[in-house]
Amino acid sequence: MQNTTTKSPTLAISRGKIARPQKVVAYGPEGVGKSTLASQTPDPIFLDTEGGTHHLDVVRIDSASTWEQITSAIAALAKGGHGFKTLVIDTADWLEKRLIEHLCRKHNKDSIEDFGYGKGWVILGEEFAKFLGSLDGLLAKGIHLLFLAHSQVRKFEAPDQAGSYDRFELKLSKQVAPLLKEWADVVLFGNFVTRVAEKDNGKHRGVGGKERVLFANHTAAFDAKNRHGLPDKLPFTVEALAPVFGAADSQGSDVVKSAANPGKAETETAESVNDRVFTTFQNIVDMADLVDFLIDRGQLSFDSEGQTETFDKLDPAYLARMFAEPKRFATAVREWAAARKEVAK
Repeated sequence: MQNTTTKSPTLAISRGKIARPQKVVAYGPEGVGKSTLASQTPDPIFLDTEGGTHHLDVVRIDSASTWEQITSAIAALAKGGHGFKTLVIDTADWLEKRLIEHLCRKHNKDSIEDFGYGKGWVILGEEFAKFLGSLDGLLAKGIHLLFLAHSQVRKFEAPDQAGSYDRFELKLSKQVAPLLKEWADVVLFGNFVTRVAEKDNGKHRGVGGKERVLFANHTAAFDAKNRHGLPDKLPFTVEALAPVFGAADSQGSDVVKSAANPGKAETETAESVNDRVFTTFQNIVDMADLVDFLIDRGQLSFDSEGQTETFDKLDPAYLARMFAEPKRFATAVREWAAARKEVAK
């Protein structure tokens, strides 16, 4: 569908599907084959935070054992000129560990708990949100982002049910896991197929095989989601993910390779940021109030023609905070708008 764009006194508004690089999270138990699957994505480069790709013939960043090395590598990749189309972060749980180590060194603490009253975990969430915002530079270069992560089983207490049950979740802290899941376009859970067999004595046991599958939609047993209409269960192959990497890959290739059209990446990134802001906030806050709030905070201004800048002009770290807690941000906008109206009376 071709995009159409109109202008209003405050916003440039577009309509239609927008092809762009994808933000993907794939997690599962150890040994299920996450790294091998990731090695088959379009032109990948691995940011190996735990040294788990030594058995694979892949391109990897050699120095990724500290947070400073990781952020430096991200900044270098964002400069472009390399031809890679997918950054694989292997794994998200070790990435979180590197960030915790960095914060403890920075604040001269032995443990994240030493900050007191949960403050360390709050800082961890804030810094991880900033890191996710810093990845926008890679998206602008047409690079897919693929986080791999281990899974863990947690007991879940449903508020509307009397009992509890076990479910697979990302092996991340409760501060970081929600940020990563909300940020991602696709969250895939990979696992071995286990069948229940009944023995002669009437008891049951799990029978596992070598068959592996990917789950793409949320159930009570695990977290998963996608924005591509994928079926609930997929073969554990990169071909099954063509709707995720295929359409965006052709767009990404153009952005990476087409030096003759440098404005293309900026235009498509601007549209994707605008689209994400509208998708996130249009049903929970008045968008005109949101724009005025951002202008009041100095995050947006007016161009030479008197038009308001588009959301792509926002500071990436500020955007990350907006998306990290959209309801809280929307509440702040509404309270600010109400106070302004009260003053104007």
